[in-house]
Amino acid sequence: MTHVKPTWENPPATRRQQILRTTRTVAVVGASPNAARASNFVATYLLASTDYDVYFVNPNATEILGRPVYKTLADLPLVPDLVDVFRRREDLPAVLDEVLALDGVRTFWLQFGLFDEGVARRAEAAGLEVVMDRCLKVEHARFHGGLHIAGFDTGVISSRRRAG
Repeated sequence: MTHVKPTWENPPATRRQQILRTTRTVAVVGASPNAARASNFVATYLLASTDYDVYFVNPNATEILGRPVYKTLADLPLVPDLVDVFRRREDLPAVLDEVLALDGVRTFWLQFGLFDEGVARRAEAAGLEVVMDRCLKVEHARFHGGLHIAGFDTGVISSRRRAG
């Protein structure tokens, strides 16, 4: 069996940083009220550590972290700049369909473990920027001083002694 290397690549770190700096509204699709879920952890971070206006989408929940939850992206009171997806890989084409039905979404962001080159190419052909297999929380923290560029939370600015 031969392994085919994907030809699609994420935007470089500098572009991902620009995306996050220009984003104002985020919809988290697949957000969970369960505090043990990654989507809940990311949602908590986004609400506490960013200036983003955050919306949650999950047809099976009514409230997450004290905020209303919308059944679909079409139910949101606005069109988000960025859609952050926590869904199964097989659900990605349908989520992209929902995104494309809106006019104004700029970025289609797929969390850790989600990579689908066909979905990415379709999204890009429709004019969206795509980031896959990256955590929005980790990327935001990395670019805003919370994580080292390599992704490690060093907790230390420098290990070098001051001269003098």
